[in-house]
Amino acid sequence: MAPNPATLVRKSPLFYRLACFSRKPTSHFNTTAKIPLNPPHISGAFRSSYHSISLTSTKIGFRQLGSDHFHVFSVSSGGSGGGNSGFGGSGGGNSGDGSSAGGAAGGGGKNWSFLAWYLSLLEKYPVWTKAVTSALLTFIGDLTCQLAIEQVPSLDWKRTFLFTLLGLVLVGPTLHFWYLYLSKLVTVPGASGAFMRLLLDQFIFAPIFIGVFLSTLVTLEGRPSQVIPKLEQEWFSAVVANWQLWIPFQFLNFRFVPQQFQVLAANFIALIWNVILSYKAHKEVLTK
Repeated sequence: MAPNPATLVRKSPLFYRLACFSRKPTSHFNTTAKIPLNPPHISGAFRSSYHSISLTSTKIGFRQLGSDHFHVFSVSSGGSGGGNSGFGGSGGGNSGDGSSAGGAAGGGGKNWSFLAWYLSLLEKYPVWTKAVTSALLTFIGDLTCQLAIEQVPSLDWKRTFLFTLLGLVLVGPTLHFWYLYLSKLVTVPGASGAFMRLLLDQFIFAPIFIGVFLSTLVTLEGRPSQVIPKLEQEWFSAVVANWQLWIPFQFLNFRFVPQQFQVLAANFIALIWNVILSYKAHKEVLTK
């Protein structure tokens, strides 16, 4: 651009009021302002319409952003830094609607690269990401049960495969949609909302889901005739163990963790729970 003052024609006077550019009173539809050759550094964001405007000492650039937003920043200073990012959800009274992956990558460097990658997967493919995560944790849980609790001489890989399969196709997707529905069903913020979600989760959903899980697993293992005896023997004790482990954690989960991270947080506690569930699911049915 030639070293002459640039003329910028805008159809809204709001930009000049906020940026403190001097202008003479003119028609609202024909506003003209002079930008000097070496304008001062301008950093910040304010509301107007239609465009993003980038200013340097030698260049004026326009970029379409969409309705009702633009930013003014100095390109020569390296851009706007970290950018705008955030995350949140309706669970536990938290809210937000941004891309957390960008913020994690920009703010934490290499130490946050894995977290940024995982968060981007959660944002793009929430059901599949949670399903695969649940499958991984059920896999680890069953192996831990066989090696550390039962201390079997050789691993039963068919059992591990079926247990992992249920984590993939049943546990992860079901919990995703259940927590999503629960966060919309109970919109009361704070501790009251967390307590209501806890009651619904632990005293309605959990007993039903444990029964479905045990029945499905026993059936897939080729023992459909043992479904009823297995439920009679293990269902109630499994529900009680579930309450002892999950009620304290789920209160904190619903109270403080954003909705889209609740399954992720629950899965870490599920490492312990999967060991317990695998033990109870594969415990021999006692004949009367």
